[in-house]
Amino acid sequence: MPDQQKLRVAPLSPPFRVVLVEPEIPPNTGSVARTCAGTCSSLHLVGKLGFRIDEQAVRRAGLDYWHLVDLHRHETLDEFQGLHANARMHLFSADAKRSYTDADFRPGDALVFGKESVGLPRELLAQHEDRVWGIPMSGDVRSFNLSNAVSIVLFEAIRKNGGLDRAFVA
Repeated sequence: MPDQQKLRVAPLSPPFRVVLVEPEIPPNTGSVARTCAGTCSSLHLVGKLGFRIDEQAVRRAGLDYWHLVDLHRHETLDEFQGLHANARMHLFSADAKRSYTDADFRPGDALVFGKESVGLPRELLAQHEDRVWGIPMSGDVRSFNLSNAVSIVLFEAIRKNGGLDRAFVA
């Protein structure tokens, strides 16, 4: 099938930074990476990963877009913050009391998500309680899948900053 034109928008500058702290499930991180590549957002993986991201592992997983991802590795969240001191952090938790739709996102902000099994550490959330957001749910599930949560929040942040206003076909 020949390539067809796609609906596009210009990337925001500076881009949003998606930060995954100790992600555990490879397909979730792969989906987040694809979302980051598709939005020109950088992906920051922090701490111990539950999988490998070397070239052989990525190729075996069929992640043919991996070369399009602006990927960064950090040993700790403090290391990330030291390198990106001007990035305001927004932390996301299933236990948040405020909706992500109320967040004051700005380009260059860091959208920080925790590991699939337990989320972000409680002490980190307590240190930044004015920047903790959640995604409201009407169903009785514990939380949304990590990659879905990142997509929901990232596209709202982009939308709020006019990043979807001038779509064109190319």
